[in-house]
Amino acid sequence: MILTNEYLRVEIAALGAELMSIYDRCAGTELLWNGDPTYWKRRSPILFPNVGKTWQNVMRIDGTAYPTSQHGFARDRDFACEASDDTSATWLLRSDAQTRERYPYDFELRIRYTLEGRSLRVTWIVDNPNDREMAFTIGGHPAFCFERAEDSKEGYALHFPDADALHYILLDPANGTARPEDAHALALEDGMLPLSDELFTRDAMIFDGGQIDEVWLCSSDGAPRVGMRCPDFPNFGVWSVVGAPFVCLEPWAGRCDDCGFEGELREKPNVNLLPAGGRFERSYEILLPKA
Repeated sequence: MILTNEYLRVEIAALGAELMSIYDRCAGTELLWNGDPTYWKRRSPILFPNVGKTWQNVMRIDGTAYPTSQHGFARDRDFACEASDDTSATWLLRSDAQTRERYPYDFELRIRYTLEGRSLRVTWIVDNPNDREMAFTIGGHPAFCFERAEDSKEGYALHFPDADALHYILLDPANGTARPEDAHALALEDGMLPLSDELFTRDAMIFDGGQIDEVWLCSSDGAPRVGMRCPDFPNFGVWSVVGAPFVCLEPWAGRCDDCGFEGELREKPNVNLLPAGGRFERSYEILLPKA
């Protein structure tokens, strides 16, 4: 499916309701990674019902351990297009017998894409039709490409407006879960973080505590290429593959387990607890630079 307005052309696939292209019509350039499996086969997967990895690849719900895969199953399921017009589309995934083997709740997950002038709004809507509380985490994982395939990270930077310092934690490479004690301070100069492959030798940088409301991918001279506005997200990931000409900017409502976490899913920090009959809704925006 293709959405268009004066500034943007966006393509969405039914598989995973995944963004396949974000084309800046004014600049004449593609902004989204092309899915080259040499580095990473995906482009902008939806992470649900778990963000990242769980400890020992299980989540515990009401005393039962359910098997999990990294980032959950929604990214590998076909969504149905529920509604669409030239500038907006809503995609729906409902629970079924297969999902309940891995996640014992009924749910309705909607992903809505809306072009709003020079921005693309991405909205997640989760409905809980159960007669009990439902626990989950959910996240975005869009990968933004560099201007040319031969570009290296050293030609780019991330700009965090109005920030002079951030702090992040890293993953345990042996199991892919977080080590909160492996914490690092990140000093910024004029809000800028120069990119390098060295930043990603330990996989993702995880920013907890709602630190990031806005971030821009810029060339090293500060010229903005694409931005993201994501207020009210408690967690955020920045990730790339060593040598790859892209960077992922990932707004999360919840994140991977901490190393050694063996509690119930509902006890996990930053987990979303949705009451019976309730609705969860959260949005972020992908932004073009000002004209």
